[in-house]
Formats: sequence, C-alpha cells, structure tokens
Amino acid sequence: MRPAVGVVIPTRGDRPGPLRAALTGVLAQEYAGRVEVVVVADGVPASVVTRQVSGVSGAAPGCAAGLVAGVEAGGAARSVRVLDNRRAAGLPGARNTGISVLGTDFVAFCDDDDLWLPGKLAAQVAALAEEPDAGFASCAVEVEYGDRRVPRLAGIGHVTHRHLTRSRMMMVHSSTFLFRRGWTWVDESAPAGQNEDWDLALRAAWRHPIVHVDRPLVRVRWGSSHYAGRWADRIAGLEWMLARHPGLAAEPRGAARVYGQLAFCHAALGRRREAARWSLRAFSTRPGEPRAAVALAVAGGLVSPRAVLHALHRRGHGI
Repeated sequence: MRPAVGVVIPTRGDRPGPLRAALTGVLAQEYAGRVEVVVVADGVPASVVTRQVSGVSGAAPGCAAGLVAGVEAGGAARSVRVLDNRRAAGLPGARNTGISVLGTDFVAFCDDDDLWLPGKLAAQVAALAEEPDAGFASCAVEVEYGDRRVPRLAGIGHVTHRHLTRSRMMMVHSSTFLFRRGWTWVDESAPAGQNEDWDLALRAAWRHPIVHVDRPLVRVRWGSSHYAGRWADRIAGLEWMLARHPGLAAEPRGAARVYGQLAFCHAALGRRREAARWSLRAFSTRPGEPRAAVALAVAGGLVSPRAVLHALHRRGHGI
C-alpha cells in the first residue's frame, strides 16, 4: 500500500476562489494512497470556510465544520476536514494545527492561493521512498504573475543547508513541502509568520539534504500574497532569521542578500538612513550586491518599491 499523506491548507477565508482551486488540485492528484486534507481556518470561523469549499469534489455540500467528507478517487480514499486554528494565530499556528490532527505517514503543505499540478504527490513520495534516511522533499515551481508563468528550477536533486544559506531558493516553497510526520514542526515564534518556511527548510536540510524533484509541479501565484508590502513585518522576519540562524551572516553571498533585503524594506518605508546603513553593510560584505543598489535607488526616490517588485515578479523573481 502507498503511504498515506495529510495535506494542510491554511486560510483566512478571504480567497474563496483560489482556495477552491487549491483544494481541487490536491484532490485531483493521481496518487494511489490515502489523502487526508485539513483546511485550517485562521481568524475566521470554520463554518465560513466550510461553506466556501462546499461542493468541491471530496468536500460534501453543507458538511459541518470538522466533519470528514470522503470520496474515492481512482480507488484511493480522499477526505476533507475544516478546522479552526487551535494554536497561535497566524500561518505557523495554522500549519501546526493541521499537523497535530493528522495521523498519516507524510504531511504536505499547500497555500490557499497556490495550485498543485498533476504528478506532484506521486513524484515526491517516490523520491523519498528511494532515500529512507531522507525525511523532507520539495520540487520546482511555476510562478504565475498576471498573464505570465515562469518556471523556477533548482538545477539540482538535493538541497543542502549551505544552498539555503547562500540563497533563499524560492523554488523550495512551502507549497512544495512534503515530509515524514514527526520530522519537524513550524516555529510559531516567527514574527507575523514571516520566513517560517525558510526556517523550516533550513532546519530540515541541517538534518539531511532535502530531496528535490526538479520539475515544476506547483504553481505559485504571486500578486495576492498577504505578505506583500508589509515592510515592517518583513524587517522583523529577516532580523529573526539572522538571530536564529547565525550561519547566514557567515556566508558572504547569503548575508549580503539579507542585508540588501533589509535595506530595500527600510527604503520602502521611507527610512533613508537605515536603508543607507544596510546598503553599506551589504556592499562591504559582497561588493556589487544588486539589492543594495536598488534599495538606494528607492531611498533616493528614483523608483518606487511597487515598480521594482512588479518588474521582478514578471520574471518570476522577488527582491
């Protein structure tokens, strides 16, 4: 028998259309094992989210919050539950709520505005089955922004701790995560939920290199993120990562990237002095760090942060 997989989909209930699409993508996976989906309502009653997903194949119309609704898909069981967030408010607590109620062999994440593409689940379970000592898998993604879709591949089959220290590697995205149950939990101390996925990946890679299926099997939809433009939260999240992972400052390329991001966030808030300070630190760590130069341009009023992000997002990149 194939291992059972539990899928956690956190939601605030403010994106019903994308949520239904995300749930449909998970339930449509051609995977021969049992799949249990837990949709965690964060900051909104579970009954509201239940109505939003009602009618999606596998979520019975009018089912009460918390009730398991099951279907058979290709001979394999599929079930959906909608629960209230029982832990700390926010994304990390919502993810951990889902993990805590699952009794499956594997746990996977899917954000409510992303979409699993065909073959995602089967490919990752198979990849982990080939490496019994590994416990965590990711895959490449396809970034959707407006009318553009850009594949983001890693070019490797294993992601190490050093890879994630040198680069955030955005294709190692939370909606690609699949891991053995009990392998890890999300850190709920992440400020405003910022960088909880990067922290989780770093901790997983420290134990064992992440098994990476380098095919775009998840569509990551940019443009509707709850985190875009929350500059103060992003600053707090980056400072939290520097304090939590001292190795980031020891790797010049990775450190300069984080310093450049901090410079950009301060510039977006109009804090010119702080933007200049972090830009100087980025340049001294890695001469020519592009984020520092962009931050100075934003601080000087030469370009808006929105224009910078729009240009980058159209190419499948972020700051």
